[in-house]
Amino acid sequence: MQRFLNGVFLLFLLGVGALLAWLGARLALLGGSLWYLPSGVVVITTAVLGWRKSRISIWLYWTFLALTLLWALWEVGLDGWALAPRLAMLTCIGLYMLTPYYRRHVGLGEPLPGARILWPGLALLLVGGVGLAFWADRAPAARGDARGPAPATAADGDWIAYGNDRGGSRYSPLAQITPANVGNLRPAWIYHTGKIGDGKSKATFQVNPIKIGDRLYLCAGNNDVIAVDPETGRELWRHNPKTDLHGVFGLSCRGVTYYRVPQASGLCAERIYTATLDARLIALDAATGRRCASFGQDGQVDLTLGLGRVDKGYYFVTSPPALVRGRLVVGGWVTDGQKIREPSGVIRAFDAVTGQFSWAFDIGRPEKHDLPSPGSTFTPGTPNSWAPMSSDEGLGLVYVPTGNATPDYFGGHRSALDDRYSSSVVALDAETGSVRWSFQTTHHDLLDYDVASQPSLVDLPEGVRGLLQPTKRGEIFFLDRVTGKPLRPVMERPVPQGAVPGERLARTQPYAVGFPSVGGPRPTERSMWGLTPIDQAMCRIRFKAARFDGDMTPLSTGRDTLTWPGYLGGIDWGGVSVDPRRGLMIVNNNQVANYNRLITRAEADRRGIRPMNAAHMSDVGGPAAQQGVPYAALITPFLSPLAIPCQQPPYGRINAVDLRTGKLVWSHRFGTSRDSGPLALPTFIPIPMGTPNIGGSVATAGGLTFIGATQEHAFRAYDTETGRILWKARLPAGGNASPSTYWSAQSARQFVVIAAGGHAAMLSGSSDQLIAYALPKR
Repeated sequence: MQRFLNGVFLLFLLGVGALLAWLGARLALLGGSLWYLPSGVVVITTAVLGWRKSRISIWLYWTFLALTLLWALWEVGLDGWALAPRLAMLTCIGLYMLTPYYRRHVGLGEPLPGARILWPGLALLLVGGVGLAFWADRAPAARGDARGPAPATAADGDWIAYGNDRGGSRYSPLAQITPANVGNLRPAWIYHTGKIGDGKSKATFQVNPIKIGDRLYLCAGNNDVIAVDPETGRELWRHNPKTDLHGVFGLSCRGVTYYRVPQASGLCAERIYTATLDARLIALDAATGRRCASFGQDGQVDLTLGLGRVDKGYYFVTSPPALVRGRLVVGGWVTDGQKIREPSGVIRAFDAVTGQFSWAFDIGRPEKHDLPSPGSTFTPGTPNSWAPMSSDEGLGLVYVPTGNATPDYFGGHRSALDDRYSSSVVALDAETGSVRWSFQTTHHDLLDYDVASQPSLVDLPEGVRGLLQPTKRGEIFFLDRVTGKPLRPVMERPVPQGAVPGERLARTQPYAVGFPSVGGPRPTERSMWGLTPIDQAMCRIRFKAARFDGDMTPLSTGRDTLTWPGYLGGIDWGGVSVDPRRGLMIVNNNQVANYNRLITRAEADRRGIRPMNAAHMSDVGGPAAQQGVPYAALITPFLSPLAIPCQQPPYGRINAVDLRTGKLVWSHRFGTSRDSGPLALPTFIPIPMGTPNIGGSVATAGGLTFIGATQEHAFRAYDTETGRILWKARLPAGGNASPSTYWSAQSARQFVVIAAGGHAAMLSGSSDQLIAYALPKR
């Protein structure tokens, strides 16, 4: 047995050495670190000496290991995550060489001094390290049951819109749940939406439920609209709009909209609106779930009107309509990167009572706000708005976050108007649809940095009426929502150049120097990561082989480009939450790059890359056909061969920023490795490493911030002022949605509710559960 183990060990050692030497030579030729090549040579030599049963193999290897430790400390210092791939596997190899098995093999029969305590000590160190890591993400026990006050008014206990208010602050004045009693939160009820879809499309459950009076309203991924009892979770009614899901790659509905018709009574005096995956706007009676027949045609409006031909899967709506001055304002999702002249990104408003068309903002003809004349359409291929919008009733403005003109990764064909309004926040007059102001977050965007986050409106002392616009770039712009002028400094800085033929590049881009950027640290060769020196060397080779001149490095042909931040952000559709009482903005962000390249049309044709159709739709990423322009694009996350990000952890953080000073108040790794790991397999070890995340937070007057969002199947409560984890609950899947909180008068309790539906692209599982938490009944 001993001979067999040593033989396997030495073969393994020979293979590791050969791989390290080969990878090290490639890396050295690219101008990267010179350490891996001699490392491979030393490991090969150690294996050869081991086959010859030479005791020198031990001394050679441990001398090399000591030098490797010094090199690792020189490269990255005392960062545990950075040291792990450089030392962990090599140290395990060295420890085996100290065992009696190997020592006898090389003629060292006497046990190593202290060997009797070495292995128990290492085992204790390992168990202690895992325990310490678990403790670092463990919420403290509850300290008492003293409860904060009930809401001052009934309205304070409701959650009336996506993000709670029409301005998307994601803040609640409720304060019954506090840092002192949050540890007592328990599941109060669970509602199952049931199986949705036809099994061919990936179902998601990302709703931010709204609560008005004695009902909680939500939508499932297939656009079923549901009302439940907020105290018990009992279903009160369910409306199936019979949505045609053919050609839709992801079944997602992030919210519904509530409206009370002024001076009306009876059926449909209070309404719930939903926009669907087959492009309809539907009005329902809030009490019964029945269609409001007087709205549009039999309770619905066709959103394909004026768009011309719409291929299945190329236009649908996932966000709730914005409501302002009696009008419903809707944008739409336009499928990324497939071809020019995809459906128009037009923004439209409809009368909330009758469903009649009010106005349009068509970027191709911004001065005209009517429907196209017979035989014509809204301008195809213009920037769209798929994220939730915000509105200010008093100012009569709706704030529209925009995306790109299609396709995403080449813009030589784009018009001046496309370039003016893409990747921006645009303030539109609620009465007419005319532009009051616009602010562009990325000029001539070629990296899929569409504005995915809802603008958050916030009022600060001294009459400041602000708007926070988070972006995928990690820049957060703080604007005056009346004028669009920056309230905190914005600076134009030069960015890398070098466009492909036919393209043009912006020479500068805006940077929010008044707020910290949350795109993550700039990637370097030293920050490349892996579980072992082998996959770390592979990531270093990929980094050195790619073009990377910093953020906004343009894509090219023949060579991959590192895009940082990647298309996930920065900040995606989860947005930010604002605690106006404490003057804090809570931001969860991603720190993962992409590895992208343009390919010529001829190469794309040889590879068979074609625009997607209803029979073959997929999520963003992968080959982008970009038909109609000279180049297709290959879009992938920057991963190692073990399917983990090549960048060093953390991959996600949660942060608090002081709105008055612009300073970072606290920042922590967000999420553990419990449900993620190499080859997309869970580790089951809750080591705080910071994971990719999608979803939003909610801040409360009680001093708490609630958030799911991570790959980990967990729901957390943080102390808003300090960032300490105070409570954590296990979910059936990732809570990749934005939670809501509300008051139930029936039991005089504050509830917190989250859709624990998971997310296919995040590999965070799948579930149909809406889970409500509350303190125990008195």
